[in-house]
Amino acid sequence: MGTRKREFNPETFFSKNWVICVGSLLCCVLWGTTAPFIKTCYSLFGLDTDNVGSLILFAGLRFVIAGVLVIAVTSAIRRKFVYPQGRNWWRVGVLSVFETIAHYIFYYIGLAYVSGVKSSIMGGTAVFFTILAACFLFRTEKFTWVKLLGCILGFGGVVLLNVGGEFTFTFTLQGEGFLLFSALFSALAAAVTRVFAKHEDPAVLYGYQFLLGGVVLVAAGLIAGGSIPVADVGAIFILIFLALISAGTFTLQGYLLKYCTVSKVAIYKSLDPVFSALFSALILTEWDVLISPFTLSALVIVCVAIYIVNKFGDWHKKPKLLLPPGTPTSGTPPGETDAEPAPAVQDAPQEQKTENGT
Repeated sequence: MGTRKREFNPETFFSKNWVICVGSLLCCVLWGTTAPFIKTCYSLFGLDTDNVGSLILFAGLRFVIAGVLVIAVTSAIRRKFVYPQGRNWWRVGVLSVFETIAHYIFYYIGLAYVSGVKSSIMGGTAVFFTILAACFLFRTEKFTWVKLLGCILGFGGVVLLNVGGEFTFTFTLQGEGFLLFSALFSALAAAVTRVFAKHEDPAVLYGYQFLLGGVVLVAAGLIAGGSIPVADVGAIFILIFLALISAGTFTLQGYLLKYCTVSKVAIYKSLDPVFSALFSALILTEWDVLISPFTLSALVIVCVAIYIVNKFGDWHKKPKLLLPPGTPTSGTPPGETDAEPAPAVQDAPQEQKTENGT
């Protein structure tokens, strides 16, 4: 007798703690490579980093390629051309505004006015914004003091990572203000993804939001007077690699956000500046960053924050899993139990009594 092949259940798979951990870490590691590779790409393309239009144009090309890659790969896997349902195009537009257009316009303009140290610290505020938006604005999960503690520790690790750098307490709207806006829009995008993923597949959602956002950024860059000189094969290869990173990491994050609470995924973003510092040391040979005790201490603190949020952040209840109405649950994630007994168990004695005619 042949054995029946077990059908893959994305809800059960992506809600496992080890999948959340491995998937989120993979995203952080790949995102950590983007900063040094972007700097390398600027050099190979000969971009004028003082020209914001050129930087936005470069970002737009990156996301247009990312969108095409996600759509093409998803269509090949499913053996049909994929596109959003008609009622979900507005969701693609909203996510594109938050995740790609507003996020990166504010980011690249703000980055031109502040140091790398400040940009790293400002980026760390996205963890706060993401969890607060999920808890209070979209109400997809419950706020707890444990989550707040995890956010504080994670942000503390980012600050510690940058101790000794050129940090000042000055604040300007175009510099620090725009970076805060960038972090806010990134946080809103994560919370929105959690809601929109109920209605559209994350791969389709992200593929088309990348494409739409990339086209808008290209247009904005050209209007702002941006230009990209003709480059060699190496520069084009790195640009495609950056697009692959965006395509893979954001799509994976979309599936994690669909089946997990936002805080469990968002807290891992505290590792972004840590991995960025480590890869900058390896790729750009900034060895003083790699051997700094502040970098190692920041890594330990952020790991503690991640453990606290994932272990105790939702201790009060089992997180909701997104299933179509009427679909029976296939199981309970490890370490969690159902809050209420099944009604069928309570009604069983009464049904038995009726069948016996008594």
